[in-house]
Amino acid sequence: MGELLFFFLENMALIIALMYLAIKTKEAVLLDWTNPIRQRLIISAFFGFLTFSIMYNPFHFEGMRLDLREVPLFFISYVGGWQYGVISAILPISFRAYLGGPTVVLGILQSIILPIVVGSLFHERKGVNHFFGIVDIKRMMLAFVVFESIKSVWMIFSTPANLLIASGMFLFSAAAIFSMALIFNSENRMLLLRKELEFYSNQDPMTHLPNIRFFKNTVGKLIDRQMPMAIIMLDVDYFKVYNDTHGHQKGDAVLRSVAQILKDSTRKEDVVARYGGEEFICCLHAPRDEEEAAAFAERIRKNIQEFHFEGEEHQPEGVLTVSVGMTFTAGGSELEEMIEEADQSLYQSKRQGRNRVTVFPGVMAESHEKVLN
Repeated sequence: MGELLFFFLENMALIIALMYLAIKTKEAVLLDWTNPIRQRLIISAFFGFLTFSIMYNPFHFEGMRLDLREVPLFFISYVGGWQYGVISAILPISFRAYLGGPTVVLGILQSIILPIVVGSLFHERKGVNHFFGIVDIKRMMLAFVVFESIKSVWMIFSTPANLLIASGMFLFSAAAIFSMALIFNSENRMLLLRKELEFYSNQDPMTHLPNIRFFKNTVGKLIDRQMPMAIIMLDVDYFKVYNDTHGHQKGDAVLRSVAQILKDSTRKEDVVARYGGEEFICCLHAPRDEEEAAAFAERIRKNIQEFHFEGEEHQPEGVLTVSVGMTFTAGGSELEEMIEEADQSLYQSKRQGRNRVTVFPGVMAESHEKVLN
């Protein structure tokens, strides 16, 4: 009996080792995890292989082939649902049928089909990617106890297995699946934390726009591809007056509104970010020419001017506006140089009366000289 217990311990160690290896590998390889079909096939193939590996060298007992094959099949069905379980079972079922023996049908039903059925019944059907989430270990272990209880009773009354064998399989299987869940949750917590830190390191927490770090990294890649683009910088006019009149909370609300107008006024391929303070920056992706880019910048200015901000009637011009500076390149310019040119144009707009668009090198196109009457 000691030999059997040592065998189950080996099975448990194999399950934990391969699970750990798979978890550590999933982010290292460049796979499209957003594709549900590809994800289902890759993950199911791994669990099918894991189950096959456990079955390959079983413990023989009175015509039975004993192993812990049910553990990975239950886990995949509980986490992913019946579709993952069914695909994962193709290789184990084929292999067990090929080996034959007096308990082949019972072996398939009790240790392959049953864990998939019970695991799928307890699967939480939510519209999320379960393989990048956190497993409820208490709920999973309760479901596993239900499965093992059914299986153990079924084995004792239908196969040569006795209570001691069934109990040993129960304990080692429970330890194995508990370990799988711990590894799974630990790695996914690290992944979620890493993504959260990456997200906040690239985002302005107040406006929820990308920050200048993200902007430079993203636009720098477009620069490297020699893409035509325009850099647009804008600054809220008399923002200190607004803050002094209405308070910083209302001032923050203005910045959030400007950020939303910028997002609504730009396209998916454009890049918008908070530059700092009351300044924002935008990269217009692949405009046809400078005139199209300037018209785009003017449209942004006009959209902000026409938006009703709370208390804007107390501003010096009776309305809240922005000054805009823009520079254009057909490709080949340096990003820092373009930002500096847009910044110079922005301050030219400020000097010439605000609420206008200036195109580098300080040229005010006639169609962009609109100011408040």
